Amino acid sequence: MLVIAPSEERHRGQGGKVVIMIPSLVCGVCRLSYACLLDWARLYIVIHWSCGSFANGSCPLSMVVQEFTVDLNKPLVFQVGHLEERYQEWVHQPIVSKEGPRFFGNDVLEFLTRTKWWAVPTIWLPVVCCCFVKSVLMGHTIQEVVMIALFGIFIWTLIEYTLHRFLFHIETKTYWSNTAHYLLHGCHHKHPMDSLRLVFPPTATAILCFPFWNLVACFATPSTTPALFGGGLLGYVMYDCTHYYLHHGQPSKDPAKHLKRYHLNHHFRIQDKGFGITSSLWDTVFGTLPPSTTTVKKN
Repeated sequence: MLVIAPSEERHRGQGGKVVIMIPSLVCGVCRLSYACLLDWARLYIVIHWSCGSFANGSCPLSMVVQEFTVDLNKPLVFQVGHLEERYQEWVHQPIVSKEGPRFFGNDVLEFLTRTKWWAVPTIWLPVVCCCFVKSVLMGHTIQEVVMIALFGIFIWTLIEYTLHRFLFHIETKTYWSNTAHYLLHGCHHKHPMDSLRLVFPPTATAILCFPFWNLVACFATPSTTPALFGGGLLGYVMYDCTHYYLHHGQPSKDPAKHLKRYHLNHHFRIQDKGFGITSSLWDTVFGTLPPSTTTVKKN
């Protein structure tokens, strides 16, 4: 019987076996070559598997890892975070369709994301009236309540601008920050004509009312707090109804026609300018007015 083993010589082993001893250096080279072949085979499989070449043909070697793609036919909320750094570019490429996407696989969560526009005035205008009545019952005249409420509306316009500019348009790139941004405002920029996700859900508004009430109470007297809060809440109702109308109404005269053009300009032309919804006042104050169409064309 013939046996090959690493050594520097040849001899007859036990049982009459003829043992041919191959130099150990040669065996080491063979083992190294074999390991290299295995590594190359593994690399080939990884590259071609990740590129899908086993099923779809070859692709460039540089495409070892495929970029994540959002499937619009599946619930979106837990997909968009995977876009990471590409999320901001993706979310600001609007899809103009009146049919909104599905957000969640769970029907209850999906229901909570959909709100008819008329739910906002129906739910919150009675609360506004209760606030005004409470201030009157606490000793203020109707004229005083009206003045306080107007100041509350004015304060709301600043809150509207601040939230829209610094929170709704915050830059995100991680999974959870992208997911939160999409739920908060990104979905509106991606699907600007989705009528059921245009106004703020009443459940979320109710939750936010408590900290805002306490904040107002820190700066106002007990008797003026209801009127001031009611004015701010009325400003919010006006904001949400105006926002819906700017997307789905067809105004023929100014100022509504100007506001619609101004807001759609924010959606489809210059998305980092024009943050005001009910007016352009704070855009003027803080220098975020969008350039005119003529200026953009020249540039």
